[in-house]
Amino acid sequence: MHPVNTLYYGDNLEVLRKHIGEESVDLIYLDPPFNSQRDYNLLFREQSGEPAQAQIKAFTDTWQWSERAYVEFCETCPLPALVELLQGFVRTLGRNEVTAYLVMMAPRLVELHRVLKPTGSLYLHCDPTASHYLKVMLDVIFGARNFRNEIVWVRDPAGKGAKKVSRQWPRNIDILLFYTKSENHVFYQQFKPLSEEQKRAYRYQDERGRYKAVQTGDYTEESLARLEKEGRIHYSSTGKRYVKYYLDEAHATVGAVWDDIYGFGTRTAASEFLGYPTQKPLALLERIIQASSNEGDVVLDPFCGCGTAVVAAHKLKRRWIGIDITHLAIALIKYRLSDMFDLKEGKDYRVIGEPTTVDDARALALQDRDEFQKWAIGLIPRAFPYQQKKGADTGVDGMLYFTDNPREHPKKVVIQVKSGRVGVKDIRDFRGVLEREKATLGLFVTLEPPTRDMVREAEQAGFYTTPLGNIRLQRLQIRTIEDLLQGRGFDIPSAALLSGVQTAERVSPTSHQPELEM
Repeated sequence: MHPVNTLYYGDNLEVLRKHIGEESVDLIYLDPPFNSQRDYNLLFREQSGEPAQAQIKAFTDTWQWSERAYVEFCETCPLPALVELLQGFVRTLGRNEVTAYLVMMAPRLVELHRVLKPTGSLYLHCDPTASHYLKVMLDVIFGARNFRNEIVWVRDPAGKGAKKVSRQWPRNIDILLFYTKSENHVFYQQFKPLSEEQKRAYRYQDERGRYKAVQTGDYTEESLARLEKEGRIHYSSTGKRYVKYYLDEAHATVGAVWDDIYGFGTRTAASEFLGYPTQKPLALLERIIQASSNEGDVVLDPFCGCGTAVVAAHKLKRRWIGIDITHLAIALIKYRLSDMFDLKEGKDYRVIGEPTTVDDARALALQDRDEFQKWAIGLIPRAFPYQQKKGADTGVDGMLYFTDNPREHPKKVVIQVKSGRVGVKDIRDFRGVLEREKATLGLFVTLEPPTRDMVREAEQAGFYTTPLGNIRLQRLQIRTIEDLLQGRGFDIPSAALLSGVQTAERVSPTSHQPELEM
């Protein structure tokens, strides 16, 4: 049985197979990156008011063909029909980025079907350029009879934020494919406020308020007599009876076209946007979770990114599991859970797959140096990875800001991470970075222990004295990964730390469940 609430760092296929039990999840939402041939960069705020330059690659949305992955899937997939379908795609479309994407998705969709409860639902969020391939695959895995809806999310109804393209209509919609494990699935009809046009139908008024008059054809005489006593009968000039439907009781049913939830860059609150590419509005995930789960149910997002599904699930009192293959995403979710709900890692939720020992960290550094750097920076409160737009090596791997004087601009702190052998030259070079960047503090993170000469060189950088409290802080500080894992962090005015990413607004978990659709 898997633990919840839990964030997993790693390949979601491996995590699903090793950690998520059969028929243990109530609702799955996934928004897998499609083959757009793009690098998605996460932009960070500049606290000093300077033009934003800090950014880091969040992920590369390009799938490379792997013959090994294709053969492995064909040999191990438990569904012969799915193997035949994928082989047909490869024969007709060729070995390219699109079929590489489908080979990646196929085994994951099989595993997601396995972990879903018989009463569970799956919502696959995808680009229209891939939805038709994925829909056929889901028909094979879930059964065509368990397809419920193709939901069209009009993320920009006015078309103001749509990318202008020539010789075709603007691309301002996404597709959500809604499947269930069986006929016996949870579903609550969702409602939304009436549009201004719908409100105009309520043209009559009495002492209670505005209403519209509806014909009585489906009402029995007994029902009409009761409504008469309640003052809910409207008489026309000819004496014909109508039933009063009041505006304050009215709502519209949400259909399969969602044009009332706006994507970022349109009307969605700017305070909600964290700068993460492909981030979805909280309202979108709240609608899905309220429609297809109950309080206490388990919600799974295997491509959780910055964690919108996770925070929506927590807000609505569901349990949750998030999986992502980048340390940057896991770090952002931690910040978001802290900002929104004051949740603490290890106390309120677990993180599995990230290094917990120096040996784990060394293994990560050998496997992927960039991911090691991002993980190490995530050990420093409110720090964020950094790289220049042109990808030049500036000697700065991460940054953070703090303010200890309301009359001055926030102060910059630069961070450098080293996973290999280190010496006094590294500290001397970092002192130069500290001066060039006009940073108040420099934080040097090393996997290997520093030498005595390194420590002495760091002391030569001098001290910074805080204006309030008159506390002296060493300007260039050195900590090992072991120090950080053991809680021996850097000396920074922690109460004055600022976030490099947009801080999520604090919310309280809420209870609201509509009527069950029978």
